[in-house]
Amino acid sequence: MGKRVALVLAGCGVFDGSEIHEASAALVHLSRGGAEVKIFAPNIEQRDVVNHLKGSPTEEKRNVLIESARLARGNIQDLAELKANEFDAVIFPGGFGVAKNLCSWAVDGKNCTVNEHVRSTLQAFHSAKKPIGLCCISPVLAAKVFPGCEVTVGQDKNVDGRFPDAETASAIAELGCKHICKNVNESHVDKANKIVTTCAFMCKAALHEIFDGIGTMVQEVLKLA
Repeated sequence: MGKRVALVLAGCGVFDGSEIHEASAALVHLSRGGAEVKIFAPNIEQRDVVNHLKGSPTEEKRNVLIESARLARGNIQDLAELKANEFDAVIFPGGFGVAKNLCSWAVDGKNCTVNEHVRSTLQAFHSAKKPIGLCCISPVLAAKVFPGCEVTVGQDKNVDGRFPDAETASAIAELGCKHICKNVNESHVDKANKIVTTCAFMCKAALHEIFDGIGTMVQEVLKLA
């Protein structure tokens, strides 16, 4: 029987929800690894709704669970219903929705608050010594909830203009965590905390490189599960 993995989404679309390519990549690699996946999202209102053509906010109101259902092809549950004892691991794809809906990092940076169900999910898997996979901006969730943990969001300097959000690494360090510099096709494993991270779209890279990096994260999560 394959590993049972919960995938937590934050909406649908890079600017206000989950990054679609990252969510899809995680699902493909989980499928290839023989995992049994169930998808969850918090039943809350999005912080904002962004017109992805113009890149600007609109006056619309949307629900994170309902929008995430687009990515899940309708097969999704409220995050409040996730029970860690029914799974071997949990994975969080990235996207601005993580920093807007799952926590308030987009507005408050390292002083952000984390959604209560996101926090309790992370803590439940961590307490049970079950692996947690995070990519793109999602590692800030671990940095906020587990002081002292090790994560990567890529590089801590904007190397060749490929890491425009490199200052995130400094903010993670200010939270008392250790940032590990990694390339886009790599992941980092914090063995003590069973936290696996990869930078994904925090790096300006070709899609196949991002896909491969997420693949290494998924593989490491499944090894630890």
